[in-house]
Amino acid sequence: MSLPVFDLAYDELRARWPRSTQERDVVTPFGRTRVHVYGPADGVPLVMLPGGSATGLVWFANAPALGERYRIHAVDLLGDAGRTERRGAPLRSADDLTAWLDALLDGLGLDRTHLCGHSYGAWLAVRYALCAPQRIDRLALVDPTQVFAGFHPRYLLRALPMLIRPSEARARAFLAWETAGVHPDETWQRLYALAGTVPGRKIVAGGRPRTGGLRMPVLVLLAEHSRAHHAVKVAERARRTLPHAEVALLPGTTHHSLPLTDPEQLNDRLRDFLR
Repeated sequence: MSLPVFDLAYDELRARWPRSTQERDVVTPFGRTRVHVYGPADGVPLVMLPGGSATGLVWFANAPALGERYRIHAVDLLGDAGRTERRGAPLRSADDLTAWLDALLDGLGLDRTHLCGHSYGAWLAVRYALCAPQRIDRLALVDPTQVFAGFHPRYLLRALPMLIRPSEARARAFLAWETAGVHPDETWQRLYALAGTVPGRKIVAGGRPRTGGLRMPVLVLLAEHSRAHHAVKVAERARRTLPHAEVALLPGTTHHSLPLTDPEQLNDRLRDFLR
């Protein structure tokens, strides 16, 4: 699949954001990072990290509500599909990702911020919050993977064909299985399905972080019907590891249908927590 096809899907989803959304390309030692910025200039900063292949645009259904109070910075992840460039310092490890995120906050002029991540983005958010707790006021984790538990073996087995030989058809089949009965936004589905075909992607993984070291307020929202892991067991583990955290299951949601499915539910939870 050629990159222009992905770019067309990217621009189509970008058009779903509020008209006043700004695009920023922030220089970091690892390359320029694309950030979608929306909300009042004097709003409380809220950095939002997407899951793998989702791009920062995935938060389009949440931006209008959250942007009433918060200055949203939705990020295209380093090493993933999107408009963030991977140039300069090499990307080799999870430590490189946290160094990149630190440089990104510097470039955005954010000494402190709220931080929200979904899936892989939640894993990265936890790692950064442990590395630089002085910069994170509140941490929101939306169906985090590789944080409190590993992936369900069946999930990995289903994802394997898409990982070995990426194609739009394989990615769509995987999404259809994981989001059965939910029907996420079609424009976003197309972007996700094309992301795996973009040349040069390098998704850096790593072990589970020591979440017991988190000292800021933490919100953990889990998809009730997530096939990435067993949500109830993950919730139990999160409560044991972080007894002061707020942990809840979002009914009727799956891992990949977040944050698109029933965005009002997610928005309400986030606003209550961030306030």
